[in-house]
Amino acid sequence: MNTTPYALSDLQTETTTGLLYRQRLPAPAKPTQLLVLLHGVGGNETHLLDLATGVDPDTLVVLVRGPLQMGPAQFAFFTVNFTSTGPRIHPEQAEHSRQLLIALLHQLQLQHAIAPKQTVMAGFSQGGIMSASVALTSPESLRGFGLLSGRILPELEPVIASKERLSTLQAFVSHGEQDGVLPVHWAQRSDALLTQLGVAHTLHLYAMDHGISAGMQKDFVEWLET
Repeated sequence: MNTTPYALSDLQTETTTGLLYRQRLPAPAKPTQLLVLLHGVGGNETHLLDLATGVDPDTLVVLVRGPLQMGPAQFAFFTVNFTSTGPRIHPEQAEHSRQLLIALLHQLQLQHAIAPKQTVMAGFSQGGIMSASVALTSPESLRGFGLLSGRILPELEPVIASKERLSTLQAFVSHGEQDGVLPVHWAQRSDALLTQLGVAHTLHLYAMDHGISAGMQKDFVEWLET
């Protein structure tokens, strides 16, 4: 695992989608891979820099800010309410963000001459949800996705791509066994659904609450490099 310290660029605006993002610095002059990282609800793009630390220095790492502002330095890709019967999302916002992220991937790939097969999108909590949403509906856009303490939206199932289109996709699924925000059964549901869809994936569970542990980070980077 690479241990070089990194910083973040100033905010940049992707003109086609209007999404704001930062790049991990120093950015490679000619990147060989693209990793797009998405934060959780109420977070921002700076929160996943630690996850990027161990990633190969030849990888362009882009950290995206959610389009919805919830408060000072707090953003989201869609609003969600946690109820006694489970999370309730704003489906139109989630769909809008999904489409924006697919378009963002395309623009970044064009700009930096990086192929979809060299592209991964991953995120924490809601960021993982969005990564799965992009990958499972537009598998031609990327090689794989990372679902870190997140879930696959049940609302997504009607628009999931065919097994044939999903056949080249890879996924990393990780979750805390004591997660009090998104209980571990969400990871088990994701595991079962990906198996049903024929998506190659790994499942990692950790003795932790809702978050990203050092072990999860290490396992993700190792998966990314395989």
